[in-house]
Amino acid sequence: MSAYDFDLFVIGGGSGGVRGARMAAATGAKVGLAESYRYGGTCVIRGCVPKKLMSYASHFHEDFEDAVGFGWTVGETSFDWNSLIANKDKEIDRLEGIYQKLLDNAGVKSFRAHAELIDPHTVQVGDQRITAETILIATGGSPSFPPGEGWEHAISSNEAFHLTGLPKRALVYGGGFIAVEFAGIFNGMGSDVKLVYRGEQILRGFDDDVRNTLAEEIVKKGISLQVQTTIEKIEKGGDGLLVTLSDGTTVETDLVMAATGRRPNIKNLGLEAAGVKVSESGAIEVDAQSRTSQSNIFAVGDVTDRINLTPVAIQEAMAFVDTVYRGNPRAMNHEDVPSAVFSHPPVSTVGLSEADARKTYGPVDIYRSNFRPMKHTLSGRDEKTMMKLVVDRASQRVVGVHMVGLDAPEIVQGLAVAVKAGATKQMFDATVGIHPTAAEEFVTMREPVPEAIEKAAE
Repeated sequence: MSAYDFDLFVIGGGSGGVRGARMAAATGAKVGLAESYRYGGTCVIRGCVPKKLMSYASHFHEDFEDAVGFGWTVGETSFDWNSLIANKDKEIDRLEGIYQKLLDNAGVKSFRAHAELIDPHTVQVGDQRITAETILIATGGSPSFPPGEGWEHAISSNEAFHLTGLPKRALVYGGGFIAVEFAGIFNGMGSDVKLVYRGEQILRGFDDDVRNTLAEEIVKKGISLQVQTTIEKIEKGGDGLLVTLSDGTTVETDLVMAATGRRPNIKNLGLEAAGVKVSESGAIEVDAQSRTSQSNIFAVGDVTDRINLTPVAIQEAMAFVDTVYRGNPRAMNHEDVPSAVFSHPPVSTVGLSEADARKTYGPVDIYRSNFRPMKHTLSGRDEKTMMKLVVDRASQRVVGVHMVGLDAPEIVQGLAVAVKAGATKQMFDATVGIHPTAAEEFVTMREPVPEAIEKAAE
């Protein structure tokens, strides 16, 4: 008989925690899980799922406009924010119910309460004290606000999903994927949107061609983009908010949304009492197998601040289960993780940017194509697609795939398999394209761009 109440106790009911709990229970382990808010975590409750539903909604005004070029006459249209939010909430409730059912069916005992570590094997869960042989922390992350005056008048992405109405004017502060996504959502639904970012260009860390292409496209759609600018002060004023920018100008708006980063959720977890080390940035320190400084305590997902994506948290949880419960110690491979930005138009990428590839491999060949999607030859919309392959010149292996344009995430997901498998440019060339599609461009680009050759020779 075990000396502990549970073989495994999981703190956090998001995608990583739920997957780890379920799969561990499937091996015969006795598993408990505590979640103080809602099952599903950031992604399901107030992240990628509701955000993509809202992104879908925000595209319809363009679809109505584009229909004319294809012979359709669309009558008077209107948008009801409250209907969207109600329908979105209904879907989120359904998904949360599925998560709860998955835990129940797996035999995991659930606790709707805050959990705090007392020592390496003891957790205070609400008014109960529980012991466990192994503990998995999967508490995720949450939005952070920048320093400055008046941020109590602003919202984060959390509150954006529950606004009582669509703002007529919105100022989004930040240049990452959350910022550009919500700028597109508000703009698509009819808000007058201004995107302010302190850096030189949006989407820091992405390939420069991706950054520049998206910046051009969102401006075409009516978003006012102002870079190398910070917010100095936010005040109540007039019919809304008065925002003072670092260049001395002021902006009147109805809503300010901070999208300036996220921080790991480690508050009141009792990490110090349990001997779990935290990095200077506030993330739980883990080794390659997600083990913390306390040998029986593991952590996965955004709380470790490695790659903050839901599928990554799930893969890390699976590696944890293999390591601890299936006799197959392994680490998740964090290389070549594909990602998407559901901006307008969307972005997707896998592998290295051109700049990082040059640092890693030296000479590289760059294949790039910019074109108008077939759909817009009749719609008349001035929107371009950009596709790019980054190829290590020595091995001819494709080490980066980047796309901005319609269906980018759907297309790049498949190409991520090729990149992960080490496909060469010759393999891409030998692949027959599906015609007529945008995706075929990735297998028909034959000549590297001249400027890339010159840059590689420097």
